[in-house]
Amino acid sequence: MSTLIAVTYPDEQRAQQVLAELRKLETQYLIDLEDAVYVTKDANGKPRLHQAVDLTQAGAVNGAFWGLLIGLLITLPFPFMAPLAWLGIAAAGAGIGAASGALMGKASDLGIDDTFMENLTANMTPGTSTLFILARSVTLDKVEPDLAKFGGQVLYTNLNKDAEEQLRTQLSDAAGKMAQA
Repeated sequence: MSTLIAVTYPDEQRAQQVLAELRKLETQYLIDLEDAVYVTKDANGKPRLHQAVDLTQAGAVNGAFWGLLIGLLITLPFPFMAPLAWLGIAAAGAGIGAASGALMGKASDLGIDDTFMENLTANMTPGTSTLFILARSVTLDKVEPDLAKFGGQVLYTNLNKDAEEQLRTQLSDAAGKMAQA
């Protein structure tokens, strides 16, 4: 079962910093992120979702590759065609593939549900951020100290009561230390 944690921070940049730290921990195999999204609310109160993976762009690149490959395969039986026509068909395949891949990437929303995030962050204070972490696996006792450095307040988690309380305690202790400094 995946672990879902949402932590809110007192400024707009902190969630992005924590996500960068989680990426480092991922290279150490302490956490396996399935999805990570942070939400910021600017001083005017406008919320913005920052996806860790741009599915539209990934779909376009993937679609362009496959479209180019299919375009090249279609033209192989016709070696007598003028080289420009041959390249034109391959380029058209890449273009069609990129467009369809981008549409498919935009339509497929994997991981954390956007509506869930919007509902949970509806009452965010302007100038704050919230990080949503969906992890396939996590070594919580090794990851918590790194998360605690940034402080924050747990907004939501599907951890058991003891693990959630330990996380809340570590984050609040760090937030208290940061306020004293």
